[in-house]
Amino acid sequence: MALRAEGLRASLGKGVARLDRCTVPSPPLAAELLLMHVLQRDRAWLYAHPEDELSPEQAAAYDDLIERRSAGVPTQYLTGHQEFWGLDFEVGPGVLIPRPETEHVVEVVLARVGSRRSQSVRIADVGTGSGCIAIALACELPHAEIIATDISALALDYARSNAARHTVSNRIQFYETNLLPALAELSWRARNSFDLIVSNPPYVGRNDAAKLPREVREHEPAEALFAGDRGFDLYPGLIAQATQLLRPEGMIVLEVGYDGADYVRSLLSASGWCAVEVTRDLAGIERVVSAQLST
Repeated sequence: MALRAEGLRASLGKGVARLDRCTVPSPPLAAELLLMHVLQRDRAWLYAHPEDELSPEQAAAYDDLIERRSAGVPTQYLTGHQEFWGLDFEVGPGVLIPRPETEHVVEVVLARVGSRRSQSVRIADVGTGSGCIAIALACELPHAEIIATDISALALDYARSNAARHTVSNRIQFYETNLLPALAELSWRARNSFDLIVSNPPYVGRNDAAKLPREVREHEPAEALFAGDRGFDLYPGLIAQATQLLRPEGMIVLEVGYDGADYVRSLLSASGWCAVEVTRDLAGIERVVSAQLST
């Protein structure tokens, strides 16, 4: 594919065509984002200068990105960025890319916190990944003290960097651990010390791996995607540990897969939780399950 000595409109058109031939989702958007990344310009500038030419170096860089995207590498890994909750997050291989549907988790947390937004609240974000949930909540809840955990040291590096970029590092502490056990060992965070526990845990079943888009299946970290054959393996332990760390009437907010809401709801009901609610995403899928710990 020759992108040299051509205007931006022509270069973009050829990029779109290449992605389309390789059945990449949303070819125009991907081609635009990659060209904007190469030029370090926004969309408005791009379309205001359609006849400007790429330099040979820029053309080579764009050509390389188009080829890598055609091979299935996610656009976000190529640009190093993904927007979440109106904030820009750095991402890359080894960290789960934040999804728009996960913003419903933040919405449910804020609704559950309600009038306590201006008060001190202690939150644990389990499986923080890029830090998107913890950082969004830190921005929305200025008096919150947040603990964020992940089993991946690489993911935590991204999360710490993102917290620093959004100037909330002083209110989020990051720990490398599986789920919640390590938090019980911290002096002031002993039993019954959290007001809210939130998590977007791995919830894809390995039986469904073949149904995932190539970009997800081949490039995003398996440990952040899969949880047993059906995707349910982490919820029992997470809910059991939450009962030990939450204060009376503390809350839990969990993201679930397209078929996980009934299972998680039954776990909570069987464990004596109350005010169990399910929130649907914009596609109508039951996406978030929340509940309150009984006194």
